[in-house]
Amino acid sequence: MKPLIFDEKKVTDIIDKMVQRTFEMDLTWDWPAGVAFYGVSRAYKVTKNESYLESLKQWVDEYIEYGLPNMSVNIVSMGHTLLFLYQETGDEAYLDLAIKKAEYLMHDAPRFGEGVFQHTVGGGVSVFPEQAWIDTLFMAGYFLIRLGEQLENDEYLQEGLRQFHGHEKYLQDSKTNLYYHGWDHLQQNNMSSIFWARGNAWAAYTMASVLGIIDVQEPGFMTINGSLRDQLSALLKLQSEDGLWHTILTEPDSYTETSGSAGIAAALIVNGTNTPKRHKAAQKALDALINEVDETGTVTNVSTGTAVMNTADGYRETSKKRIEGWGQGLALAYFSHVLARKK
Repeated sequence: MKPLIFDEKKVTDIIDKMVQRTFEMDLTWDWPAGVAFYGVSRAYKVTKNESYLESLKQWVDEYIEYGLPNMSVNIVSMGHTLLFLYQETGDEAYLDLAIKKAEYLMHDAPRFGEGVFQHTVGGGVSVFPEQAWIDTLFMAGYFLIRLGEQLENDEYLQEGLRQFHGHEKYLQDSKTNLYYHGWDHLQQNNMSSIFWARGNAWAAYTMASVLGIIDVQEPGFMTINGSLRDQLSALLKLQSEDGLWHTILTEPDSYTETSGSAGIAAALIVNGTNTPKRHKAAQKALDALINEVDETGTVTNVSTGTAVMNTADGYRETSKKRIEGWGQGLALAYFSHVLARKK
């Protein structure tokens, strides 16, 4: 397979600056930290920089002592960090808390239709009745599959797969193969019907990741594989000339957005740049994403937290001026996968 061309030391230095900048943020026990620290965990796995592990352990221990918020689907994303800390330290307290998050999903998280998780935020308070948002695949579905593999718990694994199948059913467009941002089960529509870059990143990256976990003989393997194959094929055609993807994928007049681009590019790396088209797209994305990290380690041009907006203008006008946990996390995951591939 043709290698990507980059300066390994430069990428390692970028990762280090990004990790340090991430820990300077005043994050809460919620999904921005869940994504940010997932990225830190990926960085540790490839660099083995012990300061990353120690900083993460200190942050989590302090927050547990302080007191944790009520559960919600998005807050469950912190389970990724807990699972990582258990794997690296062997401390059962982290695993016990991760299991509590999984048990919330299994028994208490609100659902609709065929058991699809309703999007919930803010300690379980939700203003999105019977809505599915694509974010849930990272926050909950991928987490359940990871924990199911760790514990050899088939119930967790099958529930995670149920979420992937349900979100594919309601969110992947059969004509374009792109994923919509959301689905309203009460109204039976995709609301504003926007193909949002970060939403497609949540889908692509998590599908690519779970294909490396589940058995090829698992019935859901080929379903997820086919969904990802067709989605990535569509995304390759929508990459901008500068190597990134537009925040509304199908609208070249919308701005290019870094977190979504990092997630999509990470999916390409994880799933394999095993065709000339994929390799070319991955190289363009790498060159572009390196330039989106400033000298402080801040990932730039990351859109702020984005609900399923009422109109396309809502996505076009969403601010991208501040540091965001999901921007740090998705970019850290991306650069870590690039580095791991070379190593």
